[in-house]
Amino acid sequence: MTRPDAPPGRTGRPPRTSRAQILAAARRILERDGWEKLTIRRLAAEAGVATMTLYHHVRDREDLLIQLINELADQLPPPDLSGDPRDRIVAAATSMHDALAAWPWAAEVLTTDGFLSRLGESALRVVEAIVAGAVDHGCTPAQAVHVYRSIWYYTVGEILVRANSRHRRAGDGRPAEGATLFSGPDPSLGDLDPSHQPHLAAIGDRWGVLAAQDTYPEGLRAFVDGLLARAGSPEPGGPAP
Repeated sequence: MTRPDAPPGRTGRPPRTSRAQILAAARRILERDGWEKLTIRRLAAEAGVATMTLYHHVRDREDLLIQLINELADQLPPPDLSGDPRDRIVAAATSMHDALAAWPWAAEVLTTDGFLSRLGESALRVVEAIVAGAVDHGCTPAQAVHVYRSIWYYTVGEILVRANSRHRRAGDGRPAEGATLFSGPDPSLGDLDPSHQPHLAAIGDRWGVLAAQDTYPEGLRAFVDGLLARAGSPEPGGPAP
């Protein structure tokens, strides 16, 4: 006799869901809807698994975002750290800036202290390069930490201001079609009263064009030079090194 066909539908154990599949589904949500819409419930629906299945791979939404950042950092080429200490700091900070310009959501995720201990080796490589460059230049370890944190504040602030300005110009909270991180000027200042704001009024319509220019590299070099000029000087609240 011919064996009857098995009934339709899933039988046996469900297929295993890998960490790579979960992160791929999370990236699809990020690219399509933005990081604000990335929730565990939505990720489960995107991956086609039960919500509890995800907790075998991620602890919570924050852990998911950190895993995504580490995965993306693993794909980045390492910065060129062959120059003198100052040039190594600039190269590492530029690498960090360029990565965050492509993932502005990551900059916002990392705006709270305490995330360094959760970053992988690839992401920490940039932090290590900046701190090491500062120490090699003559900074104390404490000063080297201040150098890194100051550069971090400058970098993440620049990324978030430009990314949020771009979203506002799109008018719906999402990037405009074909927009880049540095596209579009700020509103004009041409209507200001010169008797109250004479210098801003004199700049007027030029403000938007000037504000849209990418001055991060120039500002970074000047910023690093100023930070390193304090190398070896007494630390605030402490004895001279």
